[in-house]
Amino acid sequence: MPNITDDYMKQMLATTKSYFIMTLKAGPNINHPDLKQIIWEHGRRNFELRAEGLLSIVCPVTDEADIQGYGIFNTDVEATKKILDGDPAVIAGIFIYDVYPVRSFPGDSLPK
Repeated sequence: MPNITDDYMKQMLATTKSYFIMTLKAGPNINHPDLKQIIWEHGRRNFELRAEGLLSIVCPVTDEADIQGYGIFNTDVEATKKILDGDPAVIAGIFIYDVYPVRSFPGDSLPK
């Protein structure tokens, strides 16, 4: 492993930026009769948000769990909540969400 010095850590930490992480959970209508079509449109919206640079990372959870997914938004808290409140799956009650402020390094990405 590389040797990470205190000076390097201080220099890097000064470059972090605020983001908002969203946790999607199963909502009261998780068994909605139009679930597949609504989730499809939810996915389409996520692609649009990614293309606009607003939703930096999208991580659907693939296990059967109460948590349905995570996302990291490159927006402020008000804009993040407005985006989520307009999501078709949130509107339908399929998903509910929580939003948390986080910090990360601009330019970080998942490995290819």
